[in-house]
Order: sequence, then structure tokens, then C-alpha cells
Amino acid sequence: LVSTQGTRDYSPKQMAIRERVFNAIISCFKRHGAEVIDTPVFELKETLTGKYGEDSKLIYDLKDQGGELLSLRYDLTVPFARYLAMNKITNIKRYHIAKVYRRDNPAMTRGRYREFYQCDFDIAGQFDPMIPDAECLKIVHEILSDLQLGDFLVKVNDRRILDGMFAVCGVPDSKFRTICSSVDKLDKMPWEEVRSEMVGEKGLSPEAADRIGEYVQLHGGLDLIERLLQDPKLSQNKLAKEGLGDMKLLFEYLTLFGITGKISFDLSLARGLDYYTGVIFEAVLLQQENNHVEESVSVGSVAGGGRYDGLVGMFDPKGRKVPCVGVSIGIERIFSILEQRVEASEEKIRTTETQVLVASAQKKLLEERLKLVAELWDAGIKAEVLYKKNPKLLNQLQYCEETGIPLVAIVGEQELKDGVVKLRVVATREEVRI
Repeated sequence: LVSTQGTRDYSPKQMAIRERVFNAIISCFKRHGAEVIDTPVFELKETLTGKYGEDSKLIYDLKDQGGELLSLRYDLTVPFARYLAMNKITNIKRYHIAKVYRRDNPAMTRGRYREFYQCDFDIAGQFDPMIPDAECLKIVHEILSDLQLGDFLVKVNDRRILDGMFAVCGVPDSKFRTICSSVDKLDKMPWEEVRSEMVGEKGLSPEAADRIGEYVQLHGGLDLIERLLQDPKLSQNKLAKEGLGDMKLLFEYLTLFGITGKISFDLSLARGLDYYTGVIFEAVLLQQENNHVEESVSVGSVAGGGRYDGLVGMFDPKGRKVPCVGVSIGIERIFSILEQRVEASEEKIRTTETQVLVASAQKKLLEERLKLVAELWDAGIKAEVLYKKNPKLLNQLQYCEETGIPLVAIVGEQELKDGVVKLRVVATREEVRI
């Protein structure tokens, strides 16, 4: 017997790690004043159709039983937009942690599942530019620092800068999206290969590809933004100019938050999803490449997000728009990193929270143990008792060692006579009578 292809069971040990991660993330979301919502695991098929661009083929359809056509949710963003439009909400800051489904081919891609968790934080509403966007980046910075996953970098770009760049480089409108998804592969492929995909497979002129190449290999901070605002070609394009103006504002706010050291304005960042309209960002973990401190390589994305001002309007019958910006934390990738780390360090992970085991040293004391354990439970104390009439004291102490229970409350005939309980610290064996 195995679990279904592309899914996984979580053992108590994995759940303990998962809970630790969730708690860190949720406390960050709450620290930033977010409310929490939940939505159904399936949506009307039409709700999801046409929102994910080339990825739509991965949507999991449910077998129709003569009613409506349904699909399992593919992410938490589209259901959020549907929820806002349906309830006419124009303003909310929310988080949502839940499983999503993708009909990926899991055998090919390690660490990618058909059922996995997403952790989303979004700010919806009409606000002054780039303040919510800056807060989303601050949240990513806080969570990745808090989880101590190692060095990371958050790459930031803007859809308008990309579209403006494509325009001035001579990419026809009809090819924006498909060229965009080629650019998006630059973190995995060298420029030469991306260029030949654009020219060979997607029919872009070599001149346009070379012009794109000059831009997409640039990355930096405020200095680069200033330089591009002066760029003779880009500054003539309305979209690019708007995007660069906002990017400058964003970096000013990030400077105030004190996090620009880990943030890079990167013109190659394209994020495949169709619904982004403004700022986009992606956080990657870095690994030092063979002792050269300055050479660090990305070991994969652990968070991503951006601004999607048009999505809610797609669900509203009157087309009313609600501007939104949000971030999704790549929890699965984070789990597997922490799991590997725990394996490597041989750190013992407790899978229960029991504080005390109620034990006895002699026979015929089951009733006393049950009375005492009930008293502890009723007082809100996490307690256990062995399910055996006359367990040996040694076995009871061994159980504590195995599961990490720190205290034993021992009742014996003498203790009962004296009206006390002997409390023993398992690790040091020191005892007090209470």
C-alpha cells in the first residue's frame, strides 16, 4: 500500500517541524495586523479558467456528477479574488494557509507534489502607492530571517518595466507573454539558451532578443533605478517610466525598513503568472559556492508575489477593480530544507507536548494513577499514564526518556499514607515531595 501518486503522508516528526514553521509564519502575519479567512477546496471550473496562462493545463478537474463543473483550487489568490468580488469587499488585509492542488507530473519533479500547502498574505484596497508593497517585502524578510534558513535574496521587478522593455526592444504585443515566460527561465538557464528559445522556438527577431539581453542581465538597487530613469529608450516609454518611478519609491520605503541589503532590483525576474500588473518579487535561498564568498548560487525560490490590480475586477459583474498586492510563502520547500537539517543534526524532535507522566512504583495503584491524571488534565496540565494495570517503574521511566517527557509524578503506598506525590525530573533524577 502506498499513498496516491504526487501526495505524501506526514509523520508525527514531520508534523512537529511543520507546526513550528506555521507558528513562525502565522505570528508574523498577525504581527502585521492580518485577519484570517478560509475558502472551499473546490471552485467552479470557470472561476479558475483563464487566470493562470500557460499553467492552466495543471488545473485538477473533478469528475462531473451531472451538476456544475468543478476544479480543485490551484492557488489561494484566485479564490481570494472571487471571495472579494462575491462579498463586495473593497478593503482587507488577510492571510490564508491551506492546501492547493496541481496536476503536475510528480515523478519528474522532485519535491513538487500534486497536493501541497500555500501560505498567503494579501493586502487589498486603494492605498497610496508602494506602502503595502513594501510591507509585503518586509514580511518576507522577517519570515526568512526568523526561520534561519541561511542566506537569502529577494529579487524585485515590475510588470510595467518588463512590458515597457519589451516594447522598446521591438517585441510585438502578441509575443509579450510568451517572451516573458522565456525570460522567467533565466534563473535556471544561461542567457544563450534563453535567447535561442526566443529566436528559434518563439520567432522573435535576433535584434530584439539582443536588445532584451542588454537589459535582463542588469540587477542592482537605487543606483540602477536612477540610471534606467535616464535611459534614452526606456524613459520614452510611459509604462516603463511609471514602473521605474514606483520602484524608486519602493526602494526608499525599503531603506526606511532597513532591509535593502537583501533586496535586488533584477530585470530578469518575470514570474510566469498572467495576473500580475505591477511590482513582482521572488525570494531565493543562496548557497555559498565552493568557498568563494562572493559566488553564491540560488537553491530555489522560497517565496514570491506581487501586485495584481485587475484580478478582482474579472469576477465583478460591473468590473469594479480592487487593487491587491500579496505574497505566498513556499512552505513545502522550507519544510524539506528543515527536515534535511534535522536529519543531519540528529536533533531529537519531540512529537508530543506531555509535561508529566503519572507513574507508580508498586502494584494495585491503577485507580490512584487514574484519579491523579484526571486531576492534572482538569487543571489544564498535559499528562499521560501508561495503559497497564501494574507497569514496572523502569518501563514508565523508559517511556519518558523515549518521548521526552520531562517530569514523572510517582504515587506509592508510602506517598498515599503521607498525602504527597513524589515529583521527579527525568533527566537529573532529582525529586521533591509535594
